[in-house]
Amino acid sequence: MTKKYIDKDWKKVLNKEQYRILRKKGTEPAFTGKYIDFKGDGTFVCAGCGNPLFGSNTKFDSGSGWPSFWDVLSEGSVDLKTDFSFGMKRIEVLCSRCGGHLGHVFDDGPMPTGKRYCINSLSIDFKK
Repeated sequence: MTKKYIDKDWKKVLNKEQYRILRKKGTEPAFTGKYIDFKGDGTFVCAGCGNPLFGSNTKFDSGSGWPSFWDVLSEGSVDLKTDFSFGMKRIEVLCSRCGGHLGHVFDDGPMPTGKRYCINSLSIDFKK
């Protein structure tokens, strides 16, 4: 289990941009993240707490400008929450362990799930 951090602790654990995304629900500019074109075998984990989130075998090129996955690593690895920010209805993806904002999920992904988990590179790390 991950230690429960308070806001000032997160500022010590995360860099400024990771804090803005994971804790303040920000986003990185499209096509700027380090994992957009990344190919490797392993697991993508939460940059805040290390929770395993996505397997590299579910990553695909969506053309959206952010790393995209068609499924989570395991049931319960993320939480989904309705998000009405910016005048639209979306489904926010949160780390189930630390509550960090990861991105959003859409219903326009490939089969077999039809999902596109559109995730900020700064909210994840990669483990071989």
